[in-house]
Amino acid sequence: MVEISDNKLVKLHYKGTLEDKTVFDSSEGKDPLEFIFGSGMIIKGLEEGIKGLKIGDKKVISIESKDAYGPIVEQAIQDVPKDQFPAEVELKVGLQLAAQGPQGVIPVVVKELNGDMVKVDFNHPLAGKDLTFDVEVIEVRDATEEDFAKFMPQTPDCSTGDCSSCSTGCSTPKDEE
Repeated sequence: MVEISDNKLVKLHYKGTLEDKTVFDSSEGKDPLEFIFGSGMIIKGLEEGIKGLKIGDKKVISIESKDAYGPIVEQAIQDVPKDQFPAEVELKVGLQLAAQGPQGVIPVVVKELNGDMVKVDFNHPLAGKDLTFDVEVIEVRDATEEDFAKFMPQTPDCSTGDCSSCSTGCSTPKDEE
């Protein structure tokens, strides 16, 4: 039976909980989580915890914050002028918003209102938290070129045969086929 290792397509069901047993995410009632192992698509601690598992395996994985979403970074808590927010948004402490960052949309939380300034936390909502995942492996197989194209669109076009800048291991150069 195939084990989870680099360049394997993996599907798993999971339930993620905090130390107080609060569920922060789950695949219950949804499709399983699907990703290419070793590609950085999931947090480091979860990836390390499932390596070597096979279809049907179940495991509870405890992950320290440093191997999940990292520690809280104080520099990511910033004062932003109130006029930078849409006028129709009723600002209040605890409000979650989405901001455009260099890698796309990121969640932010209003921490404090202070006159014309709003203290906003740009840390991931799970930063600084230890996590536990209860997982069940549904599928493990070699990732195909189509899988790499789907999950890693920045991957070089394997059809050209130029594998010099590719780390996927998905194919051999055309002249070696």
